Amino acid sequence: MGVFSPFGLVASMFRAFRNDWALFIGILMLVSAGSLLTTLLTVRGVAIHFTNTEIGLIQAAYPLGALLGSSYAPSLVERVGHVRSFGALASLCSTSAVIHLMTNDPWVWGGMRFLAGACFPGMFVVAESWLNARAENRSRAALLSIYFVTQTLGVAIGQSLAGLHDSTGTKLFGLTSILISLCLIPLLVSRTPAPEFVASERMAIRKFLRISPMAVLGALLSGALQTTFYVALPLYGLLMGMDSVETTTLLMVGALAGAVAQFPVGWASDHTDRRLVVAAASIFGALVCLVSLAGWSRGWIYVEISLIAAAILPMYSICVAHANDQLTPNQMVTASGTLVFAYYAGGLFGAFAGPVAIGLMGASGLPMLLAGMGAVLAAVAMVRHQQTPPPEDTGKAHPVAVNAQAAGVIGPAMSEVAAVTNGL
Repeated sequence: MGVFSPFGLVASMFRAFRNDWALFIGILMLVSAGSLLTTLLTVRGVAIHFTNTEIGLIQAAYPLGALLGSSYAPSLVERVGHVRSFGALASLCSTSAVIHLMTNDPWVWGGMRFLAGACFPGMFVVAESWLNARAENRSRAALLSIYFVTQTLGVAIGQSLAGLHDSTGTKLFGLTSILISLCLIPLLVSRTPAPEFVASERMAIRKFLRISPMAVLGALLSGALQTTFYVALPLYGLLMGMDSVETTTLLMVGALAGAVAQFPVGWASDHTDRRLVVAAASIFGALVCLVSLAGWSRGWIYVEISLIAAAILPMYSICVAHANDQLTPNQMVTASGTLVFAYYAGGLFGAFAGPVAIGLMGASGLPMLLAGMGAVLAAVAMVRHQQTPPPEDTGKAHPVAVNAQAAGVIGPAMSEVAAVTNGL
């Protein structure tokens, strides 16, 4: 095994980006559009006087649709191919964004959010499997790193766009539709032939629970935590007296803090029992949430949200790594589908519970809900640590899904790439 060289990694990443820059730009536009739409729906919902319960139901429709989309997307790609699947799903997503402009009916908004949730997974299955098929063993890690940076940058761009002044939402919903439409171009004009795609069977949750209860329950709770954070944080910011620009800046700061934290948290989990890392980070995040109830000054809110994001957003990645430590290579890809399903099942709860908690308890509802869920995750991790020893041979923790709900996309699908990487 060769010695790690940061210069070699940078050179490898540069070659990977040069070869697939068009695809990465397409992914960047797609993530930016999803990030913009997720925040825009909450901010505009408040502006047109939707109740917190209505906003929660609208946002909960996305993970509900994603449960469907994550099930049928692989078979759709297998049946009609990458390019046709991507084109059809992108057209539906673009249409759903525009329809929000045509009505203020919360039921229609919820239906369009469900449609977006059902379509985004297929688009990312196409993009990610295309990249994965292009990667050689020696370049796969570089591609994964670029993909993660692209996701983070896309979320930041989307959040910054959501802060632009637009009293009616017309321009921003239109911009979302344009970005989704433009992300088609790189795949359509790429000279690289589409790879073959073979859908894998799922690993049943019952079987997976016997192998690794921590991985499944951790994915479920991570989905609830991340979705609550991203969906309810705009409401929290508005109730704290922030305007739309400050609120979206708060979201962007949180997303970037979570992205930066992926690497030290992942490193720590590679050198000890991952469940202890999950427990420690969850307890830390819960304590910060409780401290935030004291009501700090405006400037401290950014610090608090950064610390909370750094604690809770990397958890899904660690749960995926913990699962892969206990699976054989031929089980990893199929198991990732089950983890994605568990993640969005938790997200369905979080998208609804976050706004409802704020509606019942005011701004303090968000940190209290996050603290409670963090405490449950820490308890699960500690119980499993006491019951079973850690796996003897662990792989590496790769950053995946940190921005799943912020991007409004099926970020956890990238766990399939990480799983394949771990299996090499």
